[in-house]
Amino acid sequence: MSTVKKGIVKKSKISSSKGFFLAVCVAPAFVLYLILGVYPAIKVFINSLYKWSGLSPTKTFIGLDNFKTLLHDQKFALAFKNTVFLMIVTTIVTMVIALFFASTLSRSKFKEKNLYRVLFFFPNVLSIVVIGILFTYIYEPNRGLLNAALNLIGLSGKTWLGDSKTVLWAISGAMIWQAVGYYMVMYMAGMDSISPSFYEVADLEGASKFKQFFLITIPMLWEIIRVTIVFFIISSLNMSFLFVTVMTGGAPNGGSEVLLSYMYSQAFTNSNFGYAMAVAVVVFLFAFTLAIISRKLTEKENDNY
Repeated sequence: MSTVKKGIVKKSKISSSKGFFLAVCVAPAFVLYLILGVYPAIKVFINSLYKWSGLSPTKTFIGLDNFKTLLHDQKFALAFKNTVFLMIVTTIVTMVIALFFASTLSRSKFKEKNLYRVLFFFPNVLSIVVIGILFTYIYEPNRGLLNAALNLIGLSGKTWLGDSKTVLWAISGAMIWQAVGYYMVMYMAGMDSISPSFYEVADLEGASKFKQFFLITIPMLWEIIRVTIVFFIISSLNMSFLFVTVMTGGAPNGGSEVLLSYMYSQAFTNSNFGYAMAVAVVVFLFAFTLAIISRKLTEKENDNY
């Protein structure tokens, strides 16, 4: 009986020592998370309740006035609309193209399959600043590649980044080109894990490649698709800001302004940090809501498979 008690005490000591070691390992990361993540987020919420230039030590408490102003701010409304447009267009087009090329390459017998994978992934190696500058030259009205190609087939060129009707589509093209290879590689990795026997049985039953894609590939890959959709939707908020900053700076006349670029201009151009923090709070709540909605919608779809 004493031997059993000794064994229990020994196991208890080992368990407590492991718990202590784990706590010691996790503590630095947790402290950094509190300092670099939680504390700044709380400060953003607090500063959104003040009128503050960002440089002056004095702040004026105005409560929810910044948020009330947002409701009637036409420039904010346009930035919100542009953000939603870029998010919807780039998410749908990127996911569709990535799935198409991933399915085509993963089921093909090309010896160069890995080469194509590297080529498609290459834009992700480049800085977004470099990609933005590259596409700025492509869209250049007089010497740009896009207008030159249109002129060759008898079509007139456009001022892609200078026209409010085309600027968002032009930025979308750059965002899609940058992102599609990354998600294609992720989908290819998931498709490579699907057993070939599923497709062999489908071939014997006479199912077309189209049916196999929607009845086998998509259901088997759905969990990866769910994660990538949520990830891309959230990351597109940051991507749109970077591309807009590099390619247009919000031009023409705020026609390409997005939420984060509008927040940046309010903080560092207009020295209105309190108002910028209110925009940041809206962006946070918007992203959080989108993540929940997209997860719920894709989870509902997943139940059908």
